[in-house]
Amino acid sequence: QLNMAKKKEAFLKEFKEGPLQFKPTYKFDLYSEVYDTSEKKRKPAWTDRILWKVKNLCEVASKEGEFPEEENLISVTLDSYVSHMSYGISDHKPVTGTFKLEMKPLVSDPLVMLSPEGEWSAEHEVLIRYSAVPEFPSSAWDWIGLFQVTFRHANDYVTYAWVEDDEIASNKDSKQVYISASEIPKMGGEFLLCYYSNNLQSIVGISEPFQV
Repeated sequence: QLNMAKKKEAFLKEFKEGPLQFKPTYKFDLYSEVYDTSEKKRKPAWTDRILWKVKNLCEVASKEGEFPEEENLISVTLDSYVSHMSYGISDHKPVTGTFKLEMKPLVSDPLVMLSPEGEWSAEHEVLIRYSAVPEFPSSAWDWIGLFQVTFRHANDYVTYAWVEDDEIASNKDSKQVYISASEIPKMGGEFLLCYYSNNLQSIVGISEPFQV
């Protein structure tokens, strides 16, 4: 019934669905995995479904010439699509889907370039050098964080330095800030430096990975 509706209804045609590799999810006797034994004896059906559609920004922006029409800024991949037969409080069985979401940045070039200076260890003060593009809206509340390479969020920093309060040198091309030795993790490992912009509320520069 759904597949027939997708052929007729324009708004449904763009929706996708994963393969139905689980048993029909309706209708069950309550608190059981037994299909309807009532007088009606309803036929089992895949009543519970998950469909999705990605509305990329380029669908609108390409009309104004901002992005090439073929460029998708967001892509979604279905990882799993399953029912959960152990739940019995309803005559339906719940269905879940898990998805992988990939988003392309609107700006490909970093606003801030940064790198560690010299050898990094917990035995001495360490230095960071950075430079920003001319139009970058810097703030006294910007900071540079030290992150493990596996970090997931801007709040996952190991330590950080304020770009203004911890600055030790500056010229027309770049600036230097420091982090004290006591803040550097003694266990070492592979890390990244990230520049966080308070005005833009996001990370706007990431260094290459390096060893501590």
